[in-house]
Formats: sequence, structure tokens, C-alpha cells
Amino acid sequence: MTTPFLEIRGIRKEYGPVVAVHDVNLEVDRGELITFLGPSGSGKSTTLYILAGFEEPTRGDILLDGETLLATPSHRRNIGMVFQRYTLFPHLSVGENIAFPLRVRRWSKADIDARVRRMLELVRLNGYEDRKPAMMSGGQQQRVALARALAYDPPILLMDEPLSALDKKLREEIQHEIRRIHHETEVTILYVTHDQDEALRLSDRIAVFSQGCIDQVGTGPQLYAEPATRFVAEFIGDSDFLSCDLVGSNGTTADIRLGDDLVVSGVPLHGRPGERARGALLLRPERMDLSRQAGPDKTGLPVQISDITFLGSNIHVAAATGWGETVSVRLPFGHQSISGLSRGDTVWLRFDPGAAHVFT
Repeated sequence: MTTPFLEIRGIRKEYGPVVAVHDVNLEVDRGELITFLGPSGSGKSTTLYILAGFEEPTRGDILLDGETLLATPSHRRNIGMVFQRYTLFPHLSVGENIAFPLRVRRWSKADIDARVRRMLELVRLNGYEDRKPAMMSGGQQQRVALARALAYDPPILLMDEPLSALDKKLREEIQHEIRRIHHETEVTILYVTHDQDEALRLSDRIAVFSQGCIDQVGTGPQLYAEPATRFVAEFIGDSDFLSCDLVGSNGTTADIRLGDDLVVSGVPLHGRPGERARGALLLRPERMDLSRQAGPDKTGLPVQISDITFLGSNIHVAAATGWGETVSVRLPFGHQSISGLSRGDTVWLRFDPGAAHVFT
């Protein structure tokens, strides 16, 4: 059995009566970029701080190459850290900021100078070594913080909401740089964010946090196509939920009824049917279609169009069911089913049962 490079084993953190992290388990391969994704207060940053040594767990363990880290103080764990605030020394130049952790480790001047040059090349800030942080943009300062965190070749780099203070264009630019640097250095990165788009752009895998626990771990496509919980389904990508009745199941799929008489079979089932046999049907906007006719088999759900929005390459159609719930259908521009449609028209909603999910 291969020993995981990094293992978070049964971590729990209590602050008096408040449980911030509950039974978090995760194995990380060397060189992976894993994102901790979740809303504020879900436990993702607390887990990161325990790994860094800034917080002590109430119970559980953190192992690196099979050896516990908990007995090692934070400053000896040799773990890089990049925060939302750049935490650069304002009185030091860019080069001096990058050199600081190397001087603490008593590197020789020649090695420090060579390493600083290499880090400036890595983050594409050649020629900036003599500038003070105040003379640089937020994106440039964050690159310096990244260079400083990587300067001493840490086995793990922790990043806690590092781009949340930047505007959208700059944030996307730095995301691209982080991906490039990760590929060049192959450093293992654990990255915290509440932004699902950022997580999808950056990650090899994503750990979705909810209420102090990890709900699911997987690649972006896995989480989107096969959400294990309703929370993951709502948090990853766009989604609509329709109320439905469960009329039968075999444990993994269910037969459901929408409205008064439309029965759909073979929908992947999550959870166990309760006494009321009610569920919530997850539909993704791009996995639905609209038709003007019910079709010879009378399948499809009649809905009334409430809005049509042109968004360049695609069109969003908002429609209401007969019982007052709404869905948003995303169709490619020029799709024949929407030609000539307008608000108030009744159309038939269709979807692949295997691409939907029902949660109980």
C-alpha cells in the first residue's frame, strides 16, 4: 500500500461549543493542486490553518510522507503560505522580500541572489527587484508574495483566498499565472476559495466543504456531472430544482412524477425515499431542450416562457411550470426550437433522465 504524500486524517476543531471542522479526511498526491471550496464558515480555512500549524486540532492528525506534522511548530514545517493580504514588508524591496525566508534559513549570499533572480523570472517580474511594494499594483504584489513563498522550495504551498481582493480581470490573469507556475514547479498546492469559477479553473481536484465537513472530493467535471449531495449540486455550476413525487426506485435510480401525470424513469437517486416520497429534481440549464409539440409519445413537461435573454453564443429561456416553479434553459444561438418564440408561449421541456438527479 502506497503512503499518501499528504494525509489529513479525522481532523476536528472545536472552539468551545462551536465545531468549526468535523471529521475531515483527505489524501493528497505529490504535485496536486487541490482547492478547498465552500461558503464562509464551512471550515476550509480552519483546516488550512491546522495544516500550516497556526491552529491545533481538537483531534485528528496531519501526516506528510507518513510522518505526523502536529509535533512540529509552524515555523519548522517548511510549508509556504500566501494570504489574501500580501503581507509584504513595506520597507523592503521586492528582492529583499523574496530573500527574507532564505536569510532566515542562512543561505549564502550567492545562493540567495541566484534564487531571487530565479523567482523573479518565475513570476515574470524581472527588473523589479529594487522596487518597494507600494510602487506596485495589487497583482504584482501578489506575485511577489507567491515568489517569496516558493523561494525555499517548500513541499507544500498553502493559499488562502489569495485573489479575492483583486478585480475580475486581474484575478483571471493571476489564476493563469498560478496554473503556469504550478505546472513549472510541480509544487503541491492547497488552495482555499469560495469562488466556484476560480476552483474550476485552477484545480486538479476540488474538496467541497459544507458545515465543517467535506461533502465530496473530485474533479470539476465529476462534481458537476455526479454531485453526491444537493449542496454540491447547488454550489457547483448552475442548477434548477423541481419538486417531484417518487413513484418507484431500485436504490440507485428512481421513477418520478412531475406535475399531475408526467412520469420519468431512470433518474439517478441520492438519498432514501421518506414516507412522503417527495424529492427535488436537479436539472442543468444546458442539459434541457424545448419543443413546440408534445411529440407522438406525449413526453415532455409543458412550461410557459416568462423571459428570453440573448447572451451572445447562447440564449437563456426562463419558463414556469404549471405549479409555479421556474427553470432556466440554456440553448445555443440559432437553435431551431426557439425561433419565433416569445413570452407567454407554451412549450414542452425535455431532458435526458440519466443526466438529471433526484435528491430526497
